[in-house]
Amino acid sequence: MKLFKKFLLIFLAVMIAFFLFLLWYQNNYSMDVVAPYVVNTPSFEKKLLIATQGSDFKNKVTSGIVDHFKADSVYIEVVDISTLPTINLEKYNALVIIHTWENWKPPISVQTFIEKHLEHSNKIVVLTTSGEGSYKMEGVDAITGESILVDAPLFVDKIIERLNKILILKDK
Repeated sequence: MKLFKKFLLIFLAVMIAFFLFLLWYQNNYSMDVVAPYVVNTPSFEKKLLIATQGSDFKNKVTSGIVDHFKADSVYIEVVDISTLPTINLEKYNALVIIHTWENWKPPISVQTFIEKHLEHSNKIVVLTTSGEGSYKMEGVDAITGESILVDAPLFVDKIIERLNKILILKDK
């Protein structure tokens, strides 16, 4: 019976340590929720939606995109990726999704949204960040990389290049 009690105590100690590790990891590495905001008037013909997660890197990328397009008569709406299930993609000319690869997969809201809107993939730009820098959803032409703050302008440029092609197509 003593051996069983020892085993049970060790097992409980390991479980508690694992649970504490999960709490610490979630607290230190989880993404913040983004407060939604809009730039410019919805009466503009060109409409851009940015669905993102909150982190220093993602905030810098988002602000770089917004700063670039805010003077170009483009209505810009920024939302948290958790709101993707409520988004009507028909209302927008282009959509940027900025997310982190979490637990070896994309956030469920991102994966579900993209799978549901495959016919509109030509107007969706995805930036996927991960610790390794190359993870992305299969079949999605995503920009990938690590969340290194000094590299944010490089990702802004890549996203803007893709968005320019999408938003110019709207004029033709």
